[in-house]
Amino acid sequence: MIKHICKLMWNRKRSNFLMIVEIFFTFLVLFAVATLVSYFIANYNQPLGYSYDNVWQVNINMNQTSDDYWSPEQVATVNQLYLATRDLGEVEAVAGALATPYDFGGRVSGLEIHGIRAEAGVNEVSVDFKDVMGLQLVAGRWFEKADEAMNWQPVVINQKLSRALFGEDDPIGQQFEPWSSANEEVRVIGVVTDFRQGGEYQGLGNYLFELKQLDNPAQRPPRNLLIKVRPGTTAAFEEKLANRLQAVAKEWSFEIQPLAQKRESSLKLFLAPLIAAGLIAAFLMIMVGFGLVGVLWQNVTQRTREIGLRRAKGAAAQDIYKQILGELFAITSAGLLIGIIVVVQLPLLDLVGVSTNVFITGLLLSIALIYLLTCAAGLYPSWLATKVRPAEALHYE
Repeated sequence: MIKHICKLMWNRKRSNFLMIVEIFFTFLVLFAVATLVSYFIANYNQPLGYSYDNVWQVNINMNQTSDDYWSPEQVATVNQLYLATRDLGEVEAVAGALATPYDFGGRVSGLEIHGIRAEAGVNEVSVDFKDVMGLQLVAGRWFEKADEAMNWQPVVINQKLSRALFGEDDPIGQQFEPWSSANEEVRVIGVVTDFRQGGEYQGLGNYLFELKQLDNPAQRPPRNLLIKVRPGTTAAFEEKLANRLQAVAKEWSFEIQPLAQKRESSLKLFLAPLIAAGLIAAFLMIMVGFGLVGVLWQNVTQRTREIGLRRAKGAAAQDIYKQILGELFAITSAGLLIGIIVVVQLPLLDLVGVSTNVFITGLLLSIALIYLLTCAAGLYPSWLATKVRPAEALHYE
């Protein structure tokens, strides 16, 4: 049977080649979408590293175009905003931060120690950031007020960065090559669990926290305040908070929102390209499916005599059904084989930044979808083939 199917495929190699090309390109699109879906699902199931519950964000607009320039007056005003917010009855803790959870982009620095280099996201945060965001320490300690008087710069890193630079060694007390303009010593004092600033769909990455002194004119003021409010705080708190902030800085503007609300918007932005790619893949699958149905339908019509002769020689309807579907699955397998050969080159050439499990899941899922598509497309033409009567072959002209 297999030898017969291969012979039939070769005899119709021109039309089969076009089908193989369609299946090949459809597989590539499905593989990209399936791998992206697997990647997002795998990320979503990883620990986030912080808690967004009962946390509000205040974005501070100082009416200037660059964060690289500031005045002592701006630093003092931001510190006053911090103190005024902390005194509200609904507030448990307040922290300043350069970037907040569910922000896209941010500061990235290259780090080096003992000749090992790694890039990491960097956030400038105040002492209260850990309490506001519920960070979990796994080694060392978090920043303390006394650290502001040190003649060296303390930093806290996440586990992924610790493994990248120090392997299994204890990172506490280790020193980085200095990167600040003051050329001061940079020393690790603590390690937190993996921190994903971009949210649930973002992959795990290297991350580092610098201590931000809110009352130090030599340090740029944070552009965000993160506020941990008491459970049960209602939306009416936004107006009360806005009035308090505006009373301190009348010339500035503020954008206030719960971090849970920002999370929803961020996740939608993450999913937007996936949804667009999924729609393209679905449209392509529908077009390929209709194309396969049309080609097979025409194939069955042109082969009425052949099929009728097989029926006349004793072939059962089930045998005809298996033959048509067998040819289709053989053509599909040829297209998939080419596609698999192409995509397996990606991890070998280090062109994809996903884990082996995600890659294999995407590959298997796309293969299954292609076979499901071809099976669905071949059902009706195969059924038509089983309805060819032996008499039609004897009267065929």
